[in-house]
This record gives sequence, C-alpha cells and structure tokens, in this order.
Amino acid sequence: MSHARPAALIFDLDGTLVDTAPDLAHATNALRTHHGLAPLPYEAIRAQVSNGGSALVELALGLAPSHADHGEARRYLLETYGRNIAVHSRVFPGLTPLLEAWDRTQRPWGIVTNKPRAYAAPLVEALGLTHGVLLAADDLPLKKPDPAPLLEAARRLGVAPGDCWYIGDHLRDMQAAQAAGMHAVAVRYGYISDEAMPDTWPVDRWFETPESLTQALWPGEDEAACRPG
Repeated sequence: MSHARPAALIFDLDGTLVDTAPDLAHATNALRTHHGLAPLPYEAIRAQVSNGGSALVELALGLAPSHADHGEARRYLLETYGRNIAVHSRVFPGLTPLLEAWDRTQRPWGIVTNKPRAYAAPLVEALGLTHGVLLAADDLPLKKPDPAPLLEAARRLGVAPGDCWYIGDHLRDMQAAQAAGMHAVAVRYGYISDEAMPDTWPVDRWFETPESLTQALWPGEDEAACRPG
C-alpha cells in the first residue's frame, strides 16, 4: 500500500486524537476515593484508558468483570466521567495544525471509536471538532476489531477504504484497519500498556509523536498544490 498522503483520515478517539486520560483518571480515582482507597498514579491509569471502563474498574478496585460488584462500580465511574467529560481533555496539540490544514483544504476525515456515543458525542462537540463522520461503539451492531465501522466511515466520507489511513493506539485498531483494507497507522504516544506488545501488531506505519504524524501528512508545502483535484 502506498505511503502517499491518503484521501481521508480516520482516527481512533481516546489516546490517538484526543488526550482524554486526565478526565478518565479523575473518574478512576474518584471511584477509589468512594471506596476509601488512595489515588493511583496517573501513568498507571493512562496506560489502561484505551481498554475501556471495565479495565479501569478492575485497575481501581481489583474487581473482574465477572464480580458481582463490578457493574455498580463501572456505573459509578462512568457517571462521574460523564459529568466531567471535557474538563481537561484536549486534542493532542501536535495534531491541531494537521486538522486545521485538512479542514482548510476540505479533505475528509472522521472518527471511529469504541467509546459509547453518550460520551463520544459530547466530548467531540465540546472540543469543536469538525469531523465528517463519527461512529461510536453503539452505532452499529459490530465494533472494532471488526472492520464494519471503518468501512461504514469510509462509505459515509465517500472514499475507498484503500485510500484511507486509520490511526489508532490499540491492537484492535490495527486489526480493524488491516481487515478493512486501510493503511494501519499506530501511534506510540497513545495509551499503550507494557503488556500490550505493540511491536507484534499488524502495523503499516508507526509514529512516535503527534508532531511527526502531522509532519508526515502535512509537511508545509504550498496548500494550493495539495487541494483535491
């Protein structure tokens, strides 16, 4: 697959496009405080954010999803998070020039996330992101690592899957991208835990920082020459 600039970009949300870890860490430690426990270090929570609410409950309280009290703990965590969904969450600063250039030249881009719409939509709205499509975990019967949400996003953007980059920070992101026939792009600045073994993922291209991703996709050449033709 060509490494040339793609016709469309599709991003994972948490840990790829938006740094949501501060608000999710707050909710995780609020759950611990609720149970009389001391806060966890931020970095320990950050590494688990892409694994979802259940993983954060297990990290916070040691309750596996099969535990009788897990569901109530997860509800408390998500309700706390929902009240503080965009207090400290921000687009990774190094991506802002890329999004601005993509929007200026009317290039299509979107978001496919396993975050439920009840949290994804308010977050994206609060950050003022002008995406062409947002597909959340509960919008389709299947979610990542199944390729269906990525294929639907490409369809809505009017771009062939092979002309898209899907950018993420989790194994399931790369599996979905490969299965959809998209360029699978992984970011090491994301929420990757020590046990994730990212070097074994089916990745077409890695980026270490948001700035390096922006530089690869928009190296600053004359905009007029880069407009869709």
